[in-house]
Amino acid sequence: MSDVSKVLAFDFGASSGRAMLFSFDGKSLTMEEMHRFSNDPVLVGGSFHWDILRLFHEIKVGILKTVNAGHTDILSIGFDTWGVDYGLFDEKGRLLGNPYHYRDTRTDGMIEKADEEVGKKYVFDHTGIQFNFFNTLFQLMSMRGDSQLNSANKLLFIPDIFNYFLTGEMKNEYTEASTSQLLNPYTKTWDFELMEKLDIPTDIFCDIINPGETVGYLTDALCEELGCPKIPVIAVGSHDTASAVASVPVTDDYPYAYISSGTWALMGSELDKPEITDSSYNYNFTNEGGVCDKIRFLKNIMGLWIVQECRRQWEREGKAFSFNDLEQAARSAVPFQSFINPDDQSFATPGNMPERIREFCQKTGQHVPEGEGEVIRCAMESLAFKCRMVTDALEDVQGKTLEFIHMLGGGIKDTMLCEFVACATKKTVAAGPVEATSTGNALMQLMALGKISDLASARKIVKDSFPIKYYKPADNAAWDAAYEEYKKYVQL
Repeated sequence: MSDVSKVLAFDFGASSGRAMLFSFDGKSLTMEEMHRFSNDPVLVGGSFHWDILRLFHEIKVGILKTVNAGHTDILSIGFDTWGVDYGLFDEKGRLLGNPYHYRDTRTDGMIEKADEEVGKKYVFDHTGIQFNFFNTLFQLMSMRGDSQLNSANKLLFIPDIFNYFLTGEMKNEYTEASTSQLLNPYTKTWDFELMEKLDIPTDIFCDIINPGETVGYLTDALCEELGCPKIPVIAVGSHDTASAVASVPVTDDYPYAYISSGTWALMGSELDKPEITDSSYNYNFTNEGGVCDKIRFLKNIMGLWIVQECRRQWEREGKAFSFNDLEQAARSAVPFQSFINPDDQSFATPGNMPERIREFCQKTGQHVPEGEGEVIRCAMESLAFKCRMVTDALEDVQGKTLEFIHMLGGGIKDTMLCEFVACATKKTVAAGPVEATSTGNALMQLMALGKISDLASARKIVKDSFPIKYYKPADNAAWDAAYEEYKKYVQL
C-alpha cells in the first residue's frame, strides 16, 4: 500500500479554474495540474452572471481526468472560490437562476441605503467586515421584493453549490460565509438581528461548517458517471483567500503582512481574534474567517484586474500583447509620471480601462498616459503605493512594525509588481508559492485526514516544498518622494 497521500484541490478564480492533484509523502508536497479551464462570466439582459452549470461540468471533467490518469486512490476533494456570491434554491433543491457576478451593477446605492436604514457603524460593529459594493449583504438588499428571493428556500455560496451538486448536502462553510457581511465574527453564527433590521430573510441560511469538516460523499450517480469510488468532499478554507493565507510559508515568529495577489490584491495580517475598533472601521479593514480559528484582518485592493482589463481592451482594438510585452513596455516608460486610485469605483467594472485611467489622470490634473507602457506603469506604481498605504495602516492599527511582506498567488509571476511593492513599502518581499490557494486547499484536506498535525506544520511543509523568491527595496528616496505625490490624489 502506498505511503503517499493524494488529495484533489479545485481552485476557482475570477477568470479561470484548475484541478490540482497534491501528493504528500509525509515530508513534502508535490502537485500536478489535472485540468485547467477558463471561467467566463456572461453578460445577458443587462445583468452579469456566472455560468455555474458550465463550471460544474468542468469539475466533473477534472475528476474524470484524475481517475483516468490512474489516481483512483485520492482520499478527498476540496473546493475554494471567490467570496460573497451565491445561488438561491427552492424547496426541492433546484437552483432558481444563474448566480449573479459580484461586479453586477444591481448593488449601486445599496451601501448608502444600509447607512440610511441602520447606519454603517452598526453594520461594522455587528460583522467587522469592510464596506464593498459587492458584499452579499448589499446583493440581498438589492433583491428585496424580488420574486426569486421571496420563493427561495436556501442560499448557498459558490463553493457550497459545488459541494451540494457533488454530495447532495446543503451547508454554508465558515470562511466563505464570513465574507457576506452577515456573520457575527465572535460567535461565528448568522446575525439574524442585522438581517431582520434590513428586511433580509433569515430562514434561507444553512448550518455553518468549519474548514476540516466533511461535507459528504460523492453521490452514487456521480460515482457511476465518473467511474470513481465514494470520495469524501471536505470543507477547506473555501474562500480562496482563506486557503491562500493558510499556505503562507512562515516558520518563525515575526510580524508580517501577506498579499494574496491576482485579479484582486488582498493585503492584511493574521490575527487570533477580530479587530473591531473605531480605527479599523475608519480604515475600512475587514475581519474575515480563516482556517484553524484565525482571523484574516485585511483590505481588498483592486489588484491586477486593471492590467487584465487594459489587455482585453487592446485585444478588442486588434493589439495582441502578452503580459510580458506589457511589462517590458512599462519598464521602458518614465517612472512616477501619474497615479490612479486602483479602488476608485470607475475601475470596478469591465470596460475601456486605458481610457478610464487617462480620464482619472486628466480629471486630477496629472500627466495623461499616452501609450501602453505609460498606462501600465501608472497602474502598477499606483497598485504598489496602495499596498504602502495599507502597510502603514496595518502598522498603525496593530501598533507594531511589519518586517516582511509575503506575496502569494499567480500575481507574483509579475516580477515587476513584486519589485514595485518592495520599493514602495520599503519591506523585503518574499514571493511564493505561486499556487498558494490550491496549496492551502490541499493542506486543509490533509489536516482533516490526520496526515498533517497543525497549521504550523503545514506552513513548514510549504516552505520545504516550493521555491520562495526574495525582493529587496531599492531607490528609497525616489519612491518616498513619489509616495508623497501619490497621496495628493489617493486616500485610503
